[in-house]
Amino acid sequence: MTTSLSTVARPAAKTTSRYATFLSRHAALMPTFAAVAILVVLLIGAQARFPRFLTPGNISALLLDNAYLVVLAVGLTFVILTGGIDLSVGSVMAFTGILGASLLSQGVPAVVAIPVMLVAGAAIGLLIGILVQYFAVQPFIASLAGLFLARGLAFVVSLSSIRVEDPVVLWLQRTRFSVAGWYITPTGIIALLSVAIAFVVLLWTRFGRTVYAVGGNEQSARLMGLSVARTKIAVYVISGLCGGLAGLLLTAYSGAGYPRNGIGTELDAIAAVVIGGTLLTGGTGYVLGSLVGVLVYGTIKKIISFMGAEQAWTQIIVGALLLLFIVVQRVIVARSQRRR
Repeated sequence: MTTSLSTVARPAAKTTSRYATFLSRHAALMPTFAAVAILVVLLIGAQARFPRFLTPGNISALLLDNAYLVVLAVGLTFVILTGGIDLSVGSVMAFTGILGASLLSQGVPAVVAIPVMLVAGAAIGLLIGILVQYFAVQPFIASLAGLFLARGLAFVVSLSSIRVEDPVVLWLQRTRFSVAGWYITPTGIIALLSVAIAFVVLLWTRFGRTVYAVGGNEQSARLMGLSVARTKIAVYVISGLCGGLAGLLLTAYSGAGYPRNGIGTELDAIAAVVIGGTLLTGGTGYVLGSLVGVLVYGTIKKIISFMGAEQAWTQIIVGALLLLFIVVQRVIVARSQRRR
């Protein structure tokens, strides 16, 4: 009898062990899977409530309306993966947008103005990275300084909106490539390309592996001989560069630069990254999850617009989701620490 019981118990133990191994290996994916599930539920629920919600044009507009937010989320994914934070991205987007609009209005060609926008964003990111790495300033404080700097520079450039009439910049938004009711604009293509490039860099390059290693355990990464200092500075430069690119996309989308653009957008981007499954503690996350997080955010906004309710409900719902995902992240981190 004892032999038979042990025989029965052995497969059960193996099954439990395999299940535990599966969970440990794929725990990092759970928040991203949860974000995908929430997006699917939102789309199905919206279609049930509004029969014309899941039309090709309406779904295509999700990317069109949030292309700049996708790019900001890509940059922030790099920073958050290292355990840092960047609060400056919304202000950098506003500064580079008004700077580009100002240059274009003065007759500077787009082939010059656009690189200036990108370099300006990267320069602010470089400053933040230097403060974090070499002056041991907390990322929150360093990026807050970058936020005030970029916003102040935006108001120095102009206190009012500057209309953009350059055909190259306007082409980015007004051109549509359509197939069977679906469409995409160059701004949407740029946003998707930024996600694709970040995906390849993070998963299949030495730099990407170093980003994860720094976020997982900076001291261990340093002991392994990885270039921690350069990596930490580089992620802020990437975030600033993405802020400059987002400034270009938003300027093309709105047809103007405005110094008050992007107020609070950094919080929307951070929320999208966290909802997409990137842990605020660093070391775990996926840029594709950040894209899903942006789509969740955009879908909530569109549903509320269809309902005719105030957009304040968007912040309430996103805040509730953010709290939920932070709790999920804490559970994952706690289980990971127990295994160690």
